[in-house]
Amino acid sequence: MPGYEVSRKLEKLGWRSSDTAEISFTDVEVPAANLLGEENGGFRLVMANFAWERLLMAVGAVGAMQRLLDTAISYADEREAFGRPIGKFQAIRHQIAEMATKAEVSRALTYEALRLFHSGQPCIQQVSMAKLLTQRTALEIADQTLQIHGGYGYTREYGIERAVRDARLGPIGGGTDEVMKEIIGKTLGL
Repeated sequence: MPGYEVSRKLEKLGWRSSDTAEISFTDVEVPAANLLGEENGGFRLVMANFAWERLLMAVGAVGAMQRLLDTAISYADEREAFGRPIGKFQAIRHQIAEMATKAEVSRALTYEALRLFHSGQPCIQQVSMAKLLTQRTALEIADQTLQIHGGYGYTREYGIERAVRDARLGPIGGGTDEVMKEIIGKTLGL
């Protein structure tokens, strides 16, 4: 449409397969047939979609955590140091146990938020908590998986470096950690 312009494509740390660009709308006229919802009601539509968007992010992070955990366990069973698999060393075992525990807590909170959302019950607090917890935890588990893999984790061969880069968007996209904390605080009456 006249007035719509893509200024430039933006290069990003992660999510490289998803194009991101600066765009501008200068005196763009939207025909009535293209209007979504009520005129001047776009903000309400965006706000109504946030719960679903944040739930999708939480569910995606839960899946990513499980994949990373499976990758770490498999590598710890295969990689040997000092004549035995590194998973037999207490430090690695404990690290993976902690990762599994955090992933499970994230899954439980996310599924509870999803249950509330699906049943039409108030869920903003649980959705915000799930989004906050899962995004930071996914980033932490990606970083721990990289650490367990050592130098191999830093290479592209295993895909872990991409998981770390892609996970970094989570605490920003769909509402930053700080926004989630504000929402949670308000739902607690503060």
